[in-house]
Amino acid sequence: MGCCSGRCMLIFLCALQLITALERQVFDFLGYQWAPIMINFLQIIMVILGLFGTIQYRPRYVILYLVWTLLWVGWNVFVSCLYLDLGGLSKDSDILCLGVSSHRSWWKDNGPGCESRSLPSTGWQSQENPELITVLSCWLEYQYIEVLHCIVQLLVSLLGFVYACYVVSTYSDEEDSFNFIGEFHHPSKPSQLLF
Repeated sequence: MGCCSGRCMLIFLCALQLITALERQVFDFLGYQWAPIMINFLQIIMVILGLFGTIQYRPRYVILYLVWTLLWVGWNVFVSCLYLDLGGLSKDSDILCLGVSSHRSWWKDNGPGCESRSLPSTGWQSQENPELITVLSCWLEYQYIEVLHCIVQLLVSLLGFVYACYVVSTYSDEEDSFNFIGEFHHPSKPSQLLF
């Protein structure tokens, strides 16, 4: 099997998905966003199962990865719509933190080039409320950083979906060509019986 085969490409894409999901998980933990933390955890598990299925020639695990990839694409579209305030959704809602805490995206206060400044009033300085910090001029607003995370996940997931479909079809072709005598039948070679 060449190193540019569909199986090797799917292994590479699964490894890339693991890296990007772990990176996303870290920043969601920093922002205490509980819904994305749980969904990212499921993503990591399903990608590991897909990776295992690809390496071990287990089509059922790859099919499980395919089904999860469709759900993952839907989740990333939802999160993108949420941060872009599309479809009646609002980035200021507490959907992603499940209403448990008042935390939000870590990137809101810590984005690239963001300068945060506390309120000037001396009466408020003894309080440790994160809402009392104002953020001035960021290079890229936090909602666009979150949407970029979703776009990266969508692109890698869609490529992974295509290659996973190819790998599953390859595995099913290999299963169909087995002739129960201990050898595989190749359509380009005439079959020979060993008697």
